[in-house]
Amino acid sequence: MTARALVVSAPASGSGKTTIATGLMAALRRRGTPVAPFKVGPDYIDPGYHTLAAERPGRNLDPVLVGRDRIGPLVRHGAAGAEVAVVEGVMGLFDGRLSDGGGSTAQVAGLIGAPVVLVVDCRGQSRSLAALLHGFRSFDDEVRVAGVILNRVGSARHEAVLRAAADEVGLPVLGAVPRRAELAVPSRHLGLVTAVEHGAAATAAVDAMASLVAEHVDLDAVVRLAQPLPAGPAWSAVDAACECVTVLEHCYALTGTERPVVAIAGGPAFTFGYAEHVELLEAAGARVVVVDPLRDETLPEATAGLVLPGGFPEEHVAALSANASLRTAVAALAASGAPVHAECGGLLYLCADLDGKPMCGVLPASAGMSGRLTLGYREAVALTGSPAFAVGRRVLGHEFHRCAVTPRAGTTPAWGWRGADPEGFVSAGVHASFLHTHPAGVPDAVARFVAAAARPR
Repeated sequence: MTARALVVSAPASGSGKTTIATGLMAALRRRGTPVAPFKVGPDYIDPGYHTLAAERPGRNLDPVLVGRDRIGPLVRHGAAGAEVAVVEGVMGLFDGRLSDGGGSTAQVAGLIGAPVVLVVDCRGQSRSLAALLHGFRSFDDEVRVAGVILNRVGSARHEAVLRAAADEVGLPVLGAVPRRAELAVPSRHLGLVTAVEHGAAATAAVDAMASLVAEHVDLDAVVRLAQPLPAGPAWSAVDAACECVTVLEHCYALTGTERPVVAIAGGPAFTFGYAEHVELLEAAGARVVVVDPLRDETLPEATAGLVLPGGFPEEHVAALSANASLRTAVAALAASGAPVHAECGGLLYLCADLDGKPMCGVLPASAGMSGRLTLGYREAVALTGSPAFAVGRRVLGHEFHRCAVTPRAGTTPAWGWRGADPEGFVSAGVHASFLHTHPAGVPDAVARFVAAAARPR
């Protein structure tokens, strides 16, 4: 079965596209339509709600981090077995990393040949909607805005005027959603509270979104707009791993009787990761075991490598610090020379302390909230070789944090990029920094990491 796809976007951030996209995924899944959920860009939070809504892993589509050519294969991989792929956009439809729209929702829609459903916050406007829709529809001939969902409609009269405005430009109205303040999801310094942390309340919020969309959006009309994904190969974690390691290492990793155990931090404190990361680790030969630093008191038996993704450890600092047993185990693993890869939140966990509370003490640094948002893509080069990256390896990564580490870098720093001092720490098997990379964009780093874990020490 070839999945069909559509993109849910908006004129600007704050228009309600997350509520509509998540509700659409859940409403379709409720009625028995298999849905594959996606999010444009490096966002880690929305995919958690998408996972709840679709009961399939939420995945990211970011042409900046993985390259344009991988977007089609990645969406076909993630949509395997689904009937409809629903892609939630980022910011406004044409907003991206560069002035030409690189990394934008519009670019992703074009790469996968999907029509766009525009979610418009209709507060404070009536016939002006026609001008807005005309502009978005005609701005780029390669992007097909195929329908509109009117959001935050104030009254029946308001809806009638808005529908008339959409008719003026010949754009079908797929739904009119009234204002519902009770659907607000708690937020914090980096956006929404993650679905894992929000627990039962997150499930209730997704259910409410589904009911709202099912009541006020024509689901059949939305599905009819979806277009088949372009033909081509799907991304394969096994193929990506095979291309990145030597024949000897690959044969050992995949056929060896002892696949190296790689622990990866999860749970409420470490939620910023990509589904493809675990898939690549396993394809490269690892046996992946999730460890929750808030609950588990030791690392899995025979752990040979550790991945510490991003998340919100600053929100769980007391509990993380209280788990001294696991902190000691992490420090001992790092001291043994085993490969340890930490990004952003993982970096904070490896520091000597976080907001004054003891952490793992692997890095000679202190971490704490800075009050300043650091956000953006980075063209980085590895300044020091590590189990993940060879010295001189160039990557495109992303920063997203309000914390700072003092010092910013160790004597053998991880990364350098234009306009900034060296950043991050490399020591023995440890590679730790604020920079997030997408594993599908750097599969060689994942294969290199597993090969390091497989080597006896």
